[in-house]
Amino acid sequence: MTRFVAYVVRFAIILFGYVVASLAASAFLNILFLASSGLMAPEAPHAVPASLLFSIPFVALFVAYFAFMPSIVVILVAELLGRRDWLFYALAGAVVAGVFLGLVDHADDTTFAVTGTSAIMAVFGGGMVGGIFYWLAAGRWAGSWWRSDP
Repeated sequence: MTRFVAYVVRFAIILFGYVVASLAASAFLNILFLASSGLMAPEAPHAVPASLLFSIPFVALFVAYFAFMPSIVVILVAELLGRRDWLFYALAGAVVAGVFLGLVDHADDTTFAVTGTSAIMAVFGGGMVGGIFYWLAAGRWAGSWWRSDP
């Protein structure tokens, strides 16, 4: 029974970490978009912070949807190997972003393709930020549910 509880708790922590990573990647992409469009200047309207309260969770839904399958593979590998370093998760986030870009590039819908260099770098950056925030929320204890430390 104790092992089952450990599995359920670890699954809840992984799910929480995925939500945190999706929100962090979404916040990064939103702030980057606003900064590139010049709306983060001191004379920006007061509606920008209020609009971020809506747009960050909304974009996080899309981030979580598109990154779900590659993230499952990365999280499973990290849990089985017991990887607990932040660099692994940052690079894994970049790999997840690369898989997303590869899948979008080979999709039949060409209007959805990401072709601009700055947009591609923003997606890679969002993946890395998401990976680091996953590490902060859940990755620091990867593999602790099935393996005891010496």
